[in-house]
Amino acid sequence: MKHLLLGFLAILPLVSSCEPEKKAMPQHATPSIEVPAGAETATLAGGCYWCLEAAYRQLDGVHSVTSGFMGGPEKNPSYEEVCSGATGHAEVVQIVFDPQKITYEKLLAWFWDLHDPTTLNRQGNDIGRQYRSAIFYHSEAQQKIAEASKAAAAKNFKDPIVTEITKSAEFYRAPDGHQDYYFQNKSKNPYCRFVIEPKLKKLKLDH
Repeated sequence: MKHLLLGFLAILPLVSSCEPEKKAMPQHATPSIEVPAGAETATLAGGCYWCLEAAYRQLDGVHSVTSGFMGGPEKNPSYEEVCSGATGHAEVVQIVFDPQKITYEKLLAWFWDLHDPTTLNRQGNDIGRQYRSAIFYHSEAQQKIAEASKAAAAKNFKDPIVTEITKSAEFYRAPDGHQDYYFQNKSKNPYCRFVIEPKLKKLKLDH
């Protein structure tokens, strides 16, 4: 299915999450994300953040999903700078969740299904370090769970998993136009139709 999709996309102009937003965007401040009492935060990178966001926001127990950037040294990067691959940042989603309704282990189980963790710095036509597979842990407990989850998931893949497990760093929120991108743009952007929608259908999520 994946190879057929890529073959079809090759006939069209290259469909990449970097293409739709080439116009300049202003630098953005990163407001604090509200974390209700008892809630926890998870930060994950698995290719284009639009794909992960569209899925995670549908899960019971998830309070919020915010698209943004993490993992590089550059302060307050713009979308265009991250998209160039020069900042060291990855596109990530920051998830605030209720561990009484959905565990960190369950979030990671979805993570392995939502992208290909065996392709280095690439998801489909999205290529570069900004699209790397990574888990940014927020505590020692999350680190241990992530390492165990990765080891367990490795049994389900033919090729080695290349997902990085890294301590969380400063989170930079993506521009407003990139939040809830799939559901706001699925009828307008071919990337949504040809890349994100098949993933949601496969996982039996709203699309």
